[in-house]
Amino acid sequence: MDLKSIQTVYFIGVGGIGMSAIARYFNGRGAKVLGYDKTSTELTRTLAAEGIDIHYEEDVSRIPKDVDLVVYTPAVPDTHAELQYFRQQGTPIKKRAEVLGIISRGMKAIAIAGTHGKTTTTTLTTYLLRECGISCTAFLGGIALDFETNFVEGQSEWVVVEADEYDRSFLHLSPNIAVVLSMDADHLDIYGDRASLHETGFRAFAKKLEPGGKLYLQHRWAVEMGNIPGLELFGVEGGSYRADHIRVEDGYFTFDYHSPAHRLEGLQLSLPGRHNVENAAAAITVALQLGGKGEDIRRALRSFRGIRRRFEFLHRSEGQAYIDDYAHHPEELRAAIGAAKELFPDREVTGIFQPHLFSRTRDFVDGFARALEQLDEIWLMDIYPAREAPVPGVDSAWLFDKINHPRKHLVHAEEVLQLVQERQPKVLLTLGAGDIDLLRNPLKDYFGGKA
Repeated sequence: MDLKSIQTVYFIGVGGIGMSAIARYFNGRGAKVLGYDKTSTELTRTLAAEGIDIHYEEDVSRIPKDVDLVVYTPAVPDTHAELQYFRQQGTPIKKRAEVLGIISRGMKAIAIAGTHGKTTTTTLTTYLLRECGISCTAFLGGIALDFETNFVEGQSEWVVVEADEYDRSFLHLSPNIAVVLSMDADHLDIYGDRASLHETGFRAFAKKLEPGGKLYLQHRWAVEMGNIPGLELFGVEGGSYRADHIRVEDGYFTFDYHSPAHRLEGLQLSLPGRHNVENAAAAITVALQLGGKGEDIRRALRSFRGIRRRFEFLHRSEGQAYIDDYAHHPEELRAAIGAAKELFPDREVTGIFQPHLFSRTRDFVDGFARALEQLDEIWLMDIYPAREAPVPGVDSAWLFDKINHPRKHLVHAEEVLQLVQERQPKVLLTLGAGDIDLLRNPLKDYFGGKA
């Protein structure tokens, strides 16, 4: 498909974080961009302000006659009225991942994959490259605070993309450089089991690497990945490209970086947590491969502001802190909670968690329970269903009973602000990938006004 000839693009699910980045790509090239989403959000309102026409009802009368391409997300059901209309009309229809693959094949692609850390590493890699003078394009899985967008237009031949394992989306990519951060079990509704995730997911993705390309793999997954041409290992205190001697100095996570060709000591990262040091090791490795200079990388690591909803400080004062994080898998919960406790070793950490998807809660209920037990106090919300119908017997009360903790509470969203006012938590985390983000502004306003 020749994307240059497309004049009108219609998005079904335009407000999704991956969908909206592609919508911005076409909008920036002068195409007419319009579409549907289920609900109005801060992101859809921003897209509308940028000139993208969005409506919120399944209404085929809102569809123009001259649509050249329809882009949809797998989260949209086959019964969707507009999707059915386009199929009847014979309009070219492609999944978001297919379109991203077509875009990236015209460039040199850096694809960041893994069950955790993709968005942070993709965004940090983009930021380091641009601070090193490499004007890359980027499709990000979150809103980068440094760019205030999830799509970054560049002038070089390089594009950085988040390579999503859901629905095997990343198999549409053929990267020149690939990073695999982790291969933990997830999306078992798609893959069935861990072995299939590894073989038909991540190994299949690794085999899509362009000839002569590099695959940087987190070193603990070497056995599962097996022998792949171009494979190199990175990590924290492991791999040929590694971060070590990790410590906290002057409020920054500080570490040394070593590779066969480079040694950078005393690097300081603006993001907290050992998991982010590992993400940074991958980003540094890519930046150095493309010719980035050590001092530019050193400066950029300190100034990087992060991503909305990735351990994002919304309030920080001498007595209290409020942090919002997208964590929706047990390993992500452990990382976020661990980072908070390492940053604030003398304060109690309270977490509000909203489970995301009935299937994920069912598949990882014990992992969620053990991760949440790291908290000093647990507030558990109802499961956010997203695209799923309820699963009998799977609800927050079931997860709640699995948690062995004396200070756990089942709460509803409308109770949270009053509970915060009554309990006055010293460190508060909101955790989850659903609509728990609607609590961000009320809590931020409360803490800010109180300060």
